[in-house]
Amino acid sequence: MDIYLATGNTHKAEEFGRMFAQARLAVKVRSAKDLGGMPYVEEITGTFNGNCRLKANALREITPQKAWVLADDSGLCCDALQGGPGVDSAIYAGVGATDAQNRAKLLEAMKKAPLHKRGARFECHLILLGPNQEVGKFVGQCWGKILEAEVGTEGFGYDSLFVPANHEKTFGQLSSKEKDKISHRAKAFVQLVAWMKENSLA
Repeated sequence: MDIYLATGNTHKAEEFGRMFAQARLAVKVRSAKDLGGMPYVEEITGTFNGNCRLKANALREITPQKAWVLADDSGLCCDALQGGPGVDSAIYAGVGATDAQNRAKLLEAMKKAPLHKRGARFECHLILLGPNQEVGKFVGQCWGKILEAEVGTEGFGYDSLFVPANHEKTFGQLSSKEKDKISHRAKAFVQLVAWMKENSLA
């Protein structure tokens, strides 16, 4: 089966493709680019779940009638920033900001945060739309802490600043295979796979 992913982020498309392959499901992840690009979505709900639904419905408008759509909204929530940058993680340093600019702003914002206030979590919300309706939503979280400087060059986003709980390496140091076992997206994905298997979808 084909699933269209409601994102313009090629890293996310690659990550989902890997995870479906590892789960041994006959799913081909198609990027929104296959449809000419992800429609513009003004993410105004203030919640991961709400923004996720906006993206799913926006892509649904341009997919073939019987297509399946999967949307993801995720971000980094830091204790010292009262849950920020949260839903604004991708545009923390401004619309069009690079990952490096977002990381630099986060480091500056947390510069005075004591060790016990450097806790954080990555959170991921997935929404799956069937040909006729929304059929499932799934949530995953990965807890850890934010370092005072970047370590590692793997991954993307804030990965080089985040050390998951019970680990000594950042997401930026872990291999894709290691990260795919413990990340927030992986945890939400496990729920999605279970649902798909229960419903004989792949």
